[in-house]
Amino acid sequence: MTRACDRKELAKQAVLKKRASIRLACATFGISETCYRYERRLSEENEEIAAWLHYLTRKHKRWGFALCFFHLRNVQGFGWNHKRVYRIYKQEGLHLRVKPRHRVKREKPEKLSVPDCPNEVLSGDFTTDQMADGRKIRILCVVDDSTRECVCMEVAFSFPARRVVQALERLIAWRGKPKSIRFDNGPEFVSREVQAWAA
Repeated sequence: MTRACDRKELAKQAVLKKRASIRLACATFGISETCYRYERRLSEENEEIAAWLHYLTRKHKRWGFALCFFHLRNVQGFGWNHKRVYRIYKQEGLHLRVKPRHRVKREKPEKLSVPDCPNEVLSGDFTTDQMADGRKIRILCVVDDSTRECVCMEVAFSFPARRVVQALERLIAWRGKPKSIRFDNGPEFVSREVQAWAA
């Protein structure tokens, strides 16, 4: 605990609760008696700044400090110092606001159908692991949706689209062409090369 305001608070508690002298409390917590006795004067202007900040952050939920201060200085014409405004912004806890998430509204997805025959529908995705020396590896796993058998497991340090196509071509040469293959929207799967191969 290194902040002077925290040490000052501890010294005040020692004086009030432990009946210690101000001089002893200040010496114990490493603050001066001037610091102990100092009381900050909150002006009406500070309250006005806080009110403006609360208004702007409620009205514009995506605005941070920079946009709020820009609006106060350049649109409203206030000449307040940015350090002072930022101090009040933090004191009011506005820097801890949670950014709103933009949720995509979608219809209830249909339940995935389980195929009856093997090699009818395949599903693939990537998993990651780490070697003993810290290097990360990626593993392309392709599973048969009917038998739950992992029919392909390709390991590499990186997976460009061409490598994904090569792995799928080897799988088809071994097991034959399935009716469909399911992937997510990973960059390797939505690349032009994979899309052209799938077409």
